Amino acid sequence: MNRKNWKYWARLLSTFIAGTIVALAILTGVLGYVSVKHYLHPPRKIAVGYTLAEQKIEYQSVDFITEDGIRLSAIYTPPKNGAVILLAHGYGGNRPEWLFAMLAKEGYGVLAWDARAHGMSDGDISTIGYYEVLDVKAALTYAMAQPEIEHIGAWGGSMGGATMIRAAVQFPEIEALVVDSPYSSLEDTYNYLVPYPLINPLMKLFAEMQTGINIDDLRPVDEIAKISPRPILIIQGAGDKVVPPGTAEKLFDAAGEPKYLWMENNVIHLGMFLNNPRRYQRKLIDFFNKYLINDFP
Repeated sequence: MNRKNWKYWARLLSTFIAGTIVALAILTGVLGYVSVKHYLHPPRKIAVGYTLAEQKIEYQSVDFITEDGIRLSAIYTPPKNGAVILLAHGYGGNRPEWLFAMLAKEGYGVLAWDARAHGMSDGDISTIGYYEVLDVKAALTYAMAQPEIEHIGAWGGSMGGATMIRAAVQFPEIEALVVDSPYSSLEDTYNYLVPYPLINPLMKLFAEMQTGINIDDLRPVDEIAKISPRPILIIQGAGDKVVPPGTAEKLFDAAGEPKYLWMENNVIHLGMFLNNPRRYQRKLIDFFNKYLINDFP
């Protein structure tokens, strides 16, 4: 190959490499942007009330407005024992009718809502636990305005669990808290679910740009100790593939007393109830009875 041909092929190869790098960079950016758009706009699941109807649970449909103007769709059953439980579902979910029925059958009042950008509630963007604290505040305000409410407990699953940890820190009216499969920090969860060196930082950047929220502001593990001396029960399956391994233990170690940890092997994310419904019911009812009913006159 003569010198002229060598230079031609060298330039061609350089152009190809440069083009490939640019194309990969664009593709990475597009993938990161599309992924963030997907996560900020979760699919909507609509609860239809079949579970409550089958179990003959009477309830009323209610709406309330958050302080930033989001209308939330909710259902409410008054208590027979003076205590109401607030229910915050996980990302991409809706109000958990199975849990609503379980608690209502035990005489508890129950208030469950579709989080912003979920189910039948308004709102376009899910902030995965940041502004959702305002959803809890609106629900708490509604519950406290109802007659015969003496005590308030709360349950949160996954995103709702992280939200409830942050909410309980801010609102001491929440006297007892159960969280099922919450994340300890959103950054750790991002890193676990998106372990790709190029896409990961772009997704974080796009998420912060679109929401105006710093990912470092979503770290329930740094706040959970402030819930004490109110009690918390942390539930997680060791087979969870949504949040990083050791998340429940990390939250438990950071929490103050009284605190309880329930873990089981080979149980998936939010799968503890399906794994053992009777034990789940017993754990929750015993916990809420102890701290909302039996410890008070």
